[in-house]
Formats: sequence, C-alpha cells, structure tokens
Amino acid sequence: MHILNLIRWKNLLMIIIAQVLVKYALFEPFPPLTALDTTSFIILVGATLCIAAAGNIINDIYDIETDVINKPKKVIIGNQVSENLAYNLFFALNVIGIILGLYLSHHVGKSSFFSIFVIISIALYVYASYLKGTVLLGNLLISFLVAMSLLLVGIFDLLPQLIPATRTTQMTFLNIVLDYAIFAFLVNLVRELIKDIQDIDGDYKAGMNTLPIIIGRERSNKIAFAVSMIPIGAVIYFVVTYLYTQIFAIGYFLVFVIAPLLYCTIKIFSAERKSDYQHLSMMYKLIMFFGVLSLLLYPLLLK
Repeated sequence: MHILNLIRWKNLLMIIIAQVLVKYALFEPFPPLTALDTTSFIILVGATLCIAAAGNIINDIYDIETDVINKPKKVIIGNQVSENLAYNLFFALNVIGIILGLYLSHHVGKSSFFSIFVIISIALYVYASYLKGTVLLGNLLISFLVAMSLLLVGIFDLLPQLIPATRTTQMTFLNIVLDYAIFAFLVNLVRELIKDIQDIDGDYKAGMNTLPIIIGRERSNKIAFAVSMIPIGAVIYFVVTYLYTQIFAIGYFLVFVIAPLLYCTIKIFSAERKSDYQHLSMMYKLIMFFGVLSLLLYPLLLK
C-alpha cells in the first residue's frame, strides 16, 4: 500500500479513466480510422502510467524537505519506503515505460513518436529537480504534461492513420481531444497555483522561488483568481459553440463543470487558511474528473 501511495495511484487511475474514455467513448463508436487495437492501447496506457508513476516518485524524493513541513503525516520516503528503493523504482519504471513506448512507436509505424516518451520522462525529472521551485515555469510544465496524457491517445491512435479520405473526420475528433487537453491544462494550472500558496511555508524553508514566495500570498491569490476565470470562459465557449442544441449536455456542463468552477473562483477570492486551499485543490480534482467524464456523452450526442 505504501508503494501505491508513493506512485499516487489515485492520479494514475485518473489517467487510465481519461485515456480509456478518449479511446472507447470518443474514437471507437465513430467512423475515424484508428491505429491501436486493444493490446496496443493497453501498451500505451502502460507506458503512460509507468512514466507518470516514475515522475511522482522523483517528485516525492526531491520534496522530502518541504513535505516534512507542509504535510508531515504523508511523508512516505524515509518512513515507509527507503530512498534507495524509491530511486530504484524510479529508474525501473522509466526504463519499462520507455521500452513500451519504443515498441508502440514501431508498431504504429511512427518510430519518431518514441521521442515523446523520452521527452516526457526527462521533463518530469527536470520539473522535480529544478523547475518546481521556480516562478510559474514548473506550474506551466506540469500542467502541459497533464494535458499530454490525453493528447497521447490522439497522437498514437489517429495520426498514424491520417489519410485524405478520412482526414476531415479524424481531425474533428483530434480537435475535440485537443479541447479537453486545453481544459485539463487550465484546470491543473489553477490547482498548481493554489498548491503553491498552500505550501508556501515549506517551500520558503527549502529555498524555493515559487510565485507566492516572490510576490506574497495576497498577490498570488489575485493571480490565481484571475487565471481561474479562463477555464470558465473556455468551457462556456466550448458549450455555446459545439453543444448549443444538446440540452442534456448543456445541463451536465452547467451542473458538474461550470458551477463548480464558479464556486472555486469565488472561494479563491476569499481563501486565507491552509484548509481553504486544500479544499480548493480537491475541488479542482473533482472538476477535472467530471470534465473528463463528460466524454461519455459523445456516443449519445453524435449518433
């Protein structure tokens, strides 16, 4: 169980759900030609999970000093799992993920796609070891990598089969995935800003230079408040542009995505205590989950 907590199995489960829904709720019920059969898709999910789990481990290794202050009861490395074992797991999972990515890239006839997994693996290490403690760069990078977990399905399932006869349909579905990836990027970016405010004490003592440390908690709150309005506008634009005739879909997005986003924006404006930011962080996780879950609507909407 300690290993599962170390690799953050709940976050990995979210990746599985997101990728499965893109593949089987968005792509499979409809005409676009796809490259991945069930076995190949499982390999894609496996490669993604291995590299993401390795990223979570290296992040915890570099966060020991700050976690002792910010969340002392949740420190795993050095308590339940030795640092040596954590490093071994980090290297093993990266190697497995990259090997799976290499096989998959050759399988779909796009050997150059292998570099995506290598770049993501390196980016996660750079984030944990350096960029996490910088102003906004770490927030932007990790949010981009969260978005990539959705885009990987489109890259490996649609791009290798892109042909003139079905290009228009395939690009339509790829654009839908891109829209969801942008949503994931924006929601995660707000959550990262909130987590930086929440963890300011431990980050300061560890010598980091996150946004709240540089400009203060109050100004960071205002920036998080401003940024939190962007996903609201993006979702409203998406609903009005693509789903304006689908009453059920509009209702879903209003209740499970837009309303919670508005609630969080209001709460950010008045947040002061650490518990306020913990609550907001959890809310944005739920918003991400319900946003991804909306992919289940497409088999009903596009019949």
